[in-house]
Amino acid sequence: MMDIPLNVSSLLERAERFFPKKKVVSRTSTGIHELTYKEIGQRTRRLADALSQLGVKEGDRIGTLAWNHHRHLEAYFAIPGIGAVLHTINIRLSPEHIIYIVNHAEDKVLLIDEDLLPLIEPVHTQLKTVEAYIVLTDGQLPETTLKPVYSYEDLLEQGNSHFAFKKDLDEHSPAGMCFTSATTGNPKGVVYTHRALVLHSMALGLADTAALSEQDVCMPVVPMFHVNAWGIPFAAVWFGTTLVMPGPQFTPQVLAELIQSYKVTLTAGVPTIWLGLLKELETGRYDTSSLRAVLCGGSAAPKGMIQTYEEKYKIPFLHAYGMTETTPLVTVSRLKSYQQDLSLEERLDIRAKQGLLVPGLEMKVINENGEVKWDGQEMGELLLRGPWIASEYYLDERTKDTFKEGWLHTGDVVTVDEEGFIKIVDRTKE
Repeated sequence: MMDIPLNVSSLLERAERFFPKKKVVSRTSTGIHELTYKEIGQRTRRLADALSQLGVKEGDRIGTLAWNHHRHLEAYFAIPGIGAVLHTINIRLSPEHIIYIVNHAEDKVLLIDEDLLPLIEPVHTQLKTVEAYIVLTDGQLPETTLKPVYSYEDLLEQGNSHFAFKKDLDEHSPAGMCFTSATTGNPKGVVYTHRALVLHSMALGLADTAALSEQDVCMPVVPMFHVNAWGIPFAAVWFGTTLVMPGPQFTPQVLAELIQSYKVTLTAGVPTIWLGLLKELETGRYDTSSLRAVLCGGSAAPKGMIQTYEEKYKIPFLHAYGMTETTPLVTVSRLKSYQQDLSLEERLDIRAKQGLLVPGLEMKVINENGEVKWDGQEMGELLLRGPWIASEYYLDERTKDTFKEGWLHTGDVVTVDEEGFIKIVDRTKE
């Protein structure tokens, strides 16, 4: 077999070649923008060229503080496309933690949405390695204390739309990084390789996971600074999926309007998002019949909410589980063929669990007595390994506490039922 390295830029190149007419719908502070994958490809190449001209080199970390929109999507491919590392920064971290992760990652350039400048302006003098700031804005460059500062669109005008992405990259080289939001101590960095991101994208397209495909209109509500929006932007572009990016400061009303206007088929986010949307749907003003699934993760979804989506609105609700260290897809709770005939209550009980391990990963659940029985009763810690599971934290001595003998110790205490469905019941640590 040919030994062809897996590379993030190849995902975009497939969209450029086979799906140039398909669209990205992007909501920004000034309204809705619609761009084709041909245009996204040209703009991404311009950005890659502009970053290269700013002195960004292979292995450099480039930070982003941005919402879900087309410019952030372009950064997702332009940065790894030149061999640099996309560092998505969680805008909800404390100022102290933002300072820590920018310095720990040694970010060379920061790409910042205009409305997020107030997060960085008060602390920029404490950022030791940042050499340039690029403001993502629809209008003129705003007044700012950051220096040197560039307009994203001005840089794109100077870039080459035929810029060639770097092809001689080792597939095990870093393409992205994200820091966990630790409840105690400083956040821990996780680095994603080109290989891991490509294989994870493939997993999102499997029929028994998210089944993402070219036919879909996908709206990732989960932020692009939360484990790469669960990998959806990478996979959606690769498959030629129509993307709907909800942008800054969205409300349940905005989400409902986007679903109706663009006939969204698949959307993804955390339970609080879906509780908010449920209240909006109760107004009866929206047609959500296009939705084939809601993908929910981040924390456990209430069983009553799952039932309301499925029974009242006829929207299939997919419970999933993952973490920063797992890129993040680990389990999806889909009923097996012979479970479809169970009673409503039994089906809901299964759907409310975190689900079955996705193809490509391995798991074991252990306690002080060894591996637990699959009886839905005995509890143990979930251990994982696989090609998109991290093997260490970035330059962090806490690696030894979590990664042992080739396994990621998740810290999640689970049970496994007779069918292999995982249910989280506790945490071993915080």
